Amino acid sequence: MYVGIWFYIATFLTVAVLHIVNSYEIPVTFMKSYSGYAGVQDALVQWWYGHNAVAFFLTTPYLGMMYYFLPKAAGRPVYSYRLSIIHFWSLIFIYIWAGPHHLLYTALPDWAQSLGVVFSVMLIAPSWGGMINGLLTLRGAWDKVRTEPVLKFMVVAITAYGMATFEGPMLSLKNVNAIAHYTDWIVAHVHVGALGWNGFLTFGILYWLLPRIFRTELYSKKLANWHFWLGTLGILFYAVPMYWAGFTQGLMWKQFNNEGLLQYSNFLETVLQIVPMYYLRGIGGVLYLGGVFLMIYNIVKTVKSGSLLANEEAQAAPLMPAAVIKNTGEHTGGHWHRMIERRPVQMAVFATVAILIGGLVEMIPTFLVESNVPTIASVKPYTALELQGRDVYIKEGCVNCHSQMVRPFRSETERYGEYSKAGEFVYDRPFLWGSKRTGPDLHRVGGKYPHSWHYHHMLDPTSMSPGSIMPAYPWLLEKDLDVSDTQAKIETLTSLGTPYAPGYAQKANEDLARQAKEIAAELKKENIEVKPEKEIVALIAYLQRLGTDIKVKEEK
Repeated sequence: MYVGIWFYIATFLTVAVLHIVNSYEIPVTFMKSYSGYAGVQDALVQWWYGHNAVAFFLTTPYLGMMYYFLPKAAGRPVYSYRLSIIHFWSLIFIYIWAGPHHLLYTALPDWAQSLGVVFSVMLIAPSWGGMINGLLTLRGAWDKVRTEPVLKFMVVAITAYGMATFEGPMLSLKNVNAIAHYTDWIVAHVHVGALGWNGFLTFGILYWLLPRIFRTELYSKKLANWHFWLGTLGILFYAVPMYWAGFTQGLMWKQFNNEGLLQYSNFLETVLQIVPMYYLRGIGGVLYLGGVFLMIYNIVKTVKSGSLLANEEAQAAPLMPAAVIKNTGEHTGGHWHRMIERRPVQMAVFATVAILIGGLVEMIPTFLVESNVPTIASVKPYTALELQGRDVYIKEGCVNCHSQMVRPFRSETERYGEYSKAGEFVYDRPFLWGSKRTGPDLHRVGGKYPHSWHYHHMLDPTSMSPGSIMPAYPWLLEKDLDVSDTQAKIETLTSLGTPYAPGYAQKANEDLARQAKEIAAELKKENIEVKPEKEIVALIAYLQRLGTDIKVKEEK
């Protein structure tokens, strides 16, 4: 089997495993399910899935394409067969362990965080081995890079792969992560990989492949070169402002003045500083997308000028004479790895074992050892109204901009309150720790503002937070909350171990209506008329609950 096929075997197997494990859910209705994992366990599984979906959806299949198309485009063999073996097996084994590096300084057990860091740093070796193998495949063909746009795209793609796979392990170091996490630095890192590695390799392959499929020449190398430079500028205009914004956010969030107080106590001050960077990012996106439109035009003209080669006769290397086989042992001997390559089922089994080890080691102790998630007696399940409000919060995408995880840094406890504990999330399905703070963390927002503040904030964010870039959600004030599935939700959560009182599911909507009327009455005292059945009431109930469980314990 050719090198590229190895990476595709690993891709198909691992994506299947990721979806099977991550999709363990209990259905509530046809369109609603609750995860079988909760809180810390859900965070670990989701990031095991999320990080490895990138690894085995956007990395390994593209490496397979690199190993096939780059030698074809360059007219050179792969630089090192042995290096490709090391690249493949070490990459698929190590990558699967790295997911916890997205959860540093969170409520995840420290041993799991440390495993994520160690294996993330180890990832540099196979990743750069693959990059070196790709770039050295161009030995003797670098003169073509000046004139062939296909090779230009591929060289930048492989370079972007090297940059992203070096930066990822660096971001997993705790001292770097403490500044970078939740900022636009991560956005920049991701897009160097997505736009540079995935995008440019795709463009290079299309420019090489389609003229051969349609038996013609590329319509315009000049347009392809224009596409290359527009795309390169687009990446720079996108990534550099996001790096700048990320550094700005991370440092401003942590800055204290001479009196020992937060220099920028109002979170909006940090947001206003990076707004110009978002405009520059928009320019970068337009440039990159403009290059894509040029490519589409170029490809369409190329296809129209040629004729489709619907079927190509299969070709194979000539059989070696029996005497040569006898003398060299070519068919029976060779490199040790050929023993695996000649047995695709055996190779698939070995690859599956390699990708399962890391996930099993990280997840099983977290599920089975109770000390990994210490319980807190004062933490209770969400009421029916709070549960429905949480689903409104998820539906509206609030988690995309707001985290719910106060890390144990003085800068965060001063800004938000007590740092988050693992036991506070035992009833959260799914977990909502977030990965980006375009807005402030909300884990301790409960009780911080009156109901009226949240009402006006959802109607017009700038009325409560001048300069806010948060969109308005006026439909929440008008749309009725769907309570038809409340009982089913409570019953499903009970089956998953949430300790609701016996019979609560049957009277859940009664309890929901009672709490909703109380919130509507409180709002009326502040001259706000709202019907109890509106979605805004449920959302307010959920927001006012956030982070209050341990406050109750402290008051006792």
